[in-house]
Amino acid sequence: MSERLKKLAAAGVSIWLDDLSRQRIASGELARLTEERSVVGVTTNPTIFATALSDQKTYGPQLDELKGRSVEEAITAITTDDVRAACDVLAPVSADTDGVDGRVSIEVEPGLAMDTDGTVEQARQLREKVGRPNVFIKIPATKPGLAAIRQTIAAGISVNVTLIFSLERYREVIDAYLSGLEDALEAGRDISTIHSVASFFVSRVDSEVDKRLDAIGSEEATALKGKAAIANARLAHRLFRAVEAGEELDGRMPALAAKGGRPQRPLWASTGVKDPAYPDTMYVTELVTAGVVNTMPEKTMDAFADHGEVDGDRVVAQAEDAEQVLGALGGLGIDLDEVTQQLEDEGVQKFADSWNELVETVQQAVEAA
Repeated sequence: MSERLKKLAAAGVSIWLDDLSRQRIASGELARLTEERSVVGVTTNPTIFATALSDQKTYGPQLDELKGRSVEEAITAITTDDVRAACDVLAPVSADTDGVDGRVSIEVEPGLAMDTDGTVEQARQLREKVGRPNVFIKIPATKPGLAAIRQTIAAGISVNVTLIFSLERYREVIDAYLSGLEDALEAGRDISTIHSVASFFVSRVDSEVDKRLDAIGSEEATALKGKAAIANARLAHRLFRAVEAGEELDGRMPALAAKGGRPQRPLWASTGVKDPAYPDTMYVTELVTAGVVNTMPEKTMDAFADHGEVDGDRVVAQAEDAEQVLGALGGLGIDLDEVTQQLEDEGVQKFADSWNELVETVQQAVEAA
């Protein structure tokens, strides 16, 4: 048992692994991670599956069976099989946490990021194909995605909202979730069975802001490097707490909670450090607070298991300092709204590129099988 990760979990952080492969499931490694590293969830994306599929020995028999099928059909069969198996491994965690954890996320096709109806339909299909109550359907927080999130939640499907960078968009995501719960209630659904997380991306914010600070080059600019992403996330968490307390969005969350509604937990995503000048556990240590998820690449999880520190809550009391950081960035002419919109646009493109990589990988693998 990793004592450092155990301490992180005891502080209220749900540790999810940002990786999945059939070999990891079949070898028992995923089960071992739940026992020894306090892992209580898994997130996936097309790049993760493309990497997993390089293991021809593991996937060869299924690839051979899929010859003659379209690439899209093959991808759906392979990924939903893996996610279903991972859901089964994590089913005991789901049962122990009343469905809060023990979750495995699978993403709608990135090409649907601007297609509300297509996203909603594929979310239904993926939920049905996986066929497990502890699956999360990942939907990007684009403008068209907001309507899809509301409709998918209203249909009783649990959602991992991904690709959130800005506080403004995060507020819209929360509103879409609350509206979806309200629609579900009106339709007579039991909303206590509907869960959601909001994946707030972290390290990419620093990557872009630091680039702009380097261009400014002043002493004040240099002093702000590596601070934007954590400040942004801390203010997102403050908004989450205000919504939960009924102080934002018209007090709707407490009213929904009284009828069984679940809070949409913040999930810290993109927590692998991009700049080697920063501590490799920075986006874990500095975002410790109860009731959140941190989904980590294995490299980051290994680093935390080796030398990560938990020094109490590092989010709630730091909100005022976070405001000062963002104010100082604005004073230097760095428009965070512009930064986060650029990151969203790039994120959509990166997801599309990852999907194309997965399509090419599966096509080659099926032909080689």
